[in-house]
Amino acid sequence: MASSEEHTVLARPEFDKPVKVLIVVSPYYSDIAHGLLTGAKAELSAAGADFEVVEMPGALEIPTAIGISDRRSNFDGYVALGCVIRGETTHYETVCNDSSRALQLLGLQGLCIGNGILTVENKKQAEVRADPEGQNKGGGAAAAALHLIALARKWAHTSKGIGFKPRGEDTLMAGDTDGSKIA
Repeated sequence: MASSEEHTVLARPEFDKPVKVLIVVSPYYSDIAHGLLTGAKAELSAAGADFEVVEMPGALEIPTAIGISDRRSNFDGYVALGCVIRGETTHYETVCNDSSRALQLLGLQGLCIGNGILTVENKKQAEVRADPEGQNKGGGAAAAALHLIALARKWAHTSKGIGFKPRGEDTLMAGDTDGSKIA
């Protein structure tokens, strides 16, 4: 069982400016969603982050809600919470793959997203993972978003040296033989 495995938990990042996070949760399995949400809220609160919560009908709508929010609001990061339990059809693979892929694409565009959408075989697995006193995957998703926000802020003003740079003293310009301007 995965709950007995050891794993590393990074120290919670600290922020010198306020952090605002949007939690997007699907309450399709309301008891599972409640556990995920409880863990995420606790982690964000412990980091001093402000947050809002919006609900979407299912996991497929979560990335779209995050994309809309990014274009129309001012959140520093996002936490995606939900649960997909395998059923008897291929719909499970579609929902798992498409929601995960969409979140990853948003992340690659620069959004700071913690993915807490559980993809499990049965409800018991979901209960263990959603339990804030157990695997606390909601808290883990919030922690991931916080770490991405911290990284984005760390590199927010780093220049890659693209474009024009001011002329330095040791820079020769065309027609310039010794660094002085030719009249």
